[in-house]
Amino acid sequence: MEELDMIKDMVKQEMDAAIKHLDHAFQKIRAGRASTSMVQDVMVEYYGALTPLNQVANVSVPDAMTISIQPWDRSAVGAIEKAIVNSNLGFAPSNNGDTIILNVPPLTEERRRDLAKQAKSESDQTKITVRNARQDGMKELKKLDGVSEDLVKDMESQIQDMTDNYVKLCDEHLKVKEADIMKV
Repeated sequence: MEELDMIKDMVKQEMDAAIKHLDHAFQKIRAGRASTSMVQDVMVEYYGALTPLNQVANVSVPDAMTISIQPWDRSAVGAIEKAIVNSNLGFAPSNNGDTIILNVPPLTEERRRDLAKQAKSESDQTKITVRNARQDGMKELKKLDGVSEDLVKDMESQIQDMTDNYVKLCDEHLKVKEADIMKV
C-alpha cells in the first residue's frame, strides 16, 4: 500500500533528522581539545549584517588547546572579538591586531561531568523527538480508511521496531560522546 509506505517514510525522515540534530548538538559540546566546530555558530556583525564567523575569517586549530581566527578584513577583528564574547562560549579572546587567539582551557572533572549531563540531556531530547515521530505515524495510520487491519498492525510493528532502533542509536551516540568527554 502506497499510503502505508508514505507514512513509514515520513516517520523515518523525522527520526533521521532527529539523529542529525543530535550529532550537530554533540559537535558543540567540547571534549577537552580545541575544534573549529566550537565557534561554527558564532555570528559576526559585519557591515550591518549578521554573518557566520567562517565567512569573515579563516578558523584553524594550530594545537589541541588553541583556536586561531584570522579575519580576511583586518577591520573585522573588533566585531569578531565582540561576537565571541557575546556568544557565551566561555573563552576570553586575545587579539594581536591581526589574529584572534582562543585558548581552550583544560577541562576540570566537574566540567566534564556537566558536559556529560548536557550530552545526556541532548540525547533524551532526541529520544523524545523520535517517539513523537512514532506517535505521529501511528495517528496517521489510524486515519487511513479502506486498509486491512492486518496491514495497519504490520506497519505499526515496523514503526515500533524503527523507533527502538533509533532510540538505541541515540544511546550509542551518547556512549561515544560521554567516553570522549570523560577521556583525559
